Amino acid sequence: MSTTSWHERAAHLACDGRAFIDGLRVDARSGARFDCLSPVDGRKLAEVARCAALDADAAVRSARAAFDDRRWAGMAPAARKRVLIRFADLMLAQRDELALLETLDMGKPIRYSLSVDVQLAQNCIRWYGEAIDKLYDQVAPTGDDSLALVTREPVGVVAAIIPWNYPMLMAAWKIGPALAAGNSLILKPSEKAPLSSLRLAELALEAGVPPGVFNVLPGYGNEVGSALGLHMDVDCIAFTGSTRTGKQIVQMAGQSNLKRAWTELGGKSANIVCADCPDLDAAVESAIGSIYFNQGESCNAPSRLFVEASIKDAFLEKALALLPRHAPGDPLEEATVMGAIVDPIQMKTVLGYIEDGKREGAQLRAGGGAARQDSGGLYIEPTLFDGVEPGMRIAREEIFGPVLSVLSFTDLDEAVRQANATPYGLAAAVWTADMGKAIRTARALRAGTVHVNQYDNDDITVPFGGYKQSGNGRDKSLHAFDKYTELKTTWIQVG
Repeated sequence: MSTTSWHERAAHLACDGRAFIDGLRVDARSGARFDCLSPVDGRKLAEVARCAALDADAAVRSARAAFDDRRWAGMAPAARKRVLIRFADLMLAQRDELALLETLDMGKPIRYSLSVDVQLAQNCIRWYGEAIDKLYDQVAPTGDDSLALVTREPVGVVAAIIPWNYPMLMAAWKIGPALAAGNSLILKPSEKAPLSSLRLAELALEAGVPPGVFNVLPGYGNEVGSALGLHMDVDCIAFTGSTRTGKQIVQMAGQSNLKRAWTELGGKSANIVCADCPDLDAAVESAIGSIYFNQGESCNAPSRLFVEASIKDAFLEKALALLPRHAPGDPLEEATVMGAIVDPIQMKTVLGYIEDGKREGAQLRAGGGAARQDSGGLYIEPTLFDGVEPGMRIAREEIFGPVLSVLSFTDLDEAVRQANATPYGLAAAVWTADMGKAIRTARALRAGTVHVNQYDNDDITVPFGGYKQSGNGRDKSLHAFDKYTELKTTWIQVG
């Protein structure tokens, strides 16, 4: 598709911001709305339903009714499988519309909305659909007079609250296993990027997901999000977002009905490059590409780069030469690799961290300011700090923007100690030609995912989640079913 046609499509795109409850598009019960503005150029995309407690009640009633009458949970596994695969097919058929919604709503380049977000999201739905009729329950060992069954059952009504950085993909990570397990789902997208989630609900209905099984409530976290967290008839809540809000979600679960609460939270991931790195160019490309991908708005972004002192100068020379490739551009142009920051709040936050880095004495080697200021959008230059000390804010706190902090080391054990000296534990990496050293380092790093001689390579077959304050539970893979099912023991006396 040409650049011109993306702009033309954007100019004519009609976005429906109403909520989705019981198979219907509806306004918020209060009639309240909020404006959804594009970070690409500031245009108004839609007026979106500002849902609150009354809307949460309506969605929960709908989801509970759908679960109790077993219109979805009672379907044969093969039938539910066909519906989810049809859902994935429809996402592919509407890939251009979904990609455009994603780019306009949160600012990522259209090339990645198409090749990454839509593709991975539909693959997630498809993968869990395919898994439905391939999971078996268990028979426990007993004496001849008994039969003991261990079965998985859907947990019931699931609320899922997702962030704005990968709206469609994060939605799919919740939708796929929750629906595959037979639950009813209420999805609360971020108010900063709600549009693709609302469109997914329409496609799910078209695919054959019964009304009430999949509902979407746009709105603010302290209004509709907290209503779901505190709701006495929600059985499980799955949250992806900041650690601060994740702690509140867990507290709400305890304050209400002790609903199962699962969290995938922040990160401050360490990328450790040893002097015996097998391919320095590949390490540089990976370090730069991974931190600036998605404008640095990734929970697992390798924002702390530890480089062994003897190769740091050579590494930085190569790294700085790559930065012009990541200059922010028009997200609707297919050549653009770094797009817009999601909203003015996040823009101010990232620029504030950059000022903190300069004030604390880190060496600003590239970037550091706003870009494309005549576009009407929100853009920040790819920023690189050298001479970063572990105690600096930019080395300790999650920035969620295109900012890389470079630290040096001479002793690998000390680098690992510093890498682990964080409340987070989402991801990490080590680069070395010595596989023994790589394995020992991977075992020592306290992170849910450790990459060796690469960064970001994985797929739907492996779990994703963190240690410590990066959350509990796992998304992706068959392990995700653990969050959305209950184990039941049935002990039968034979005679």
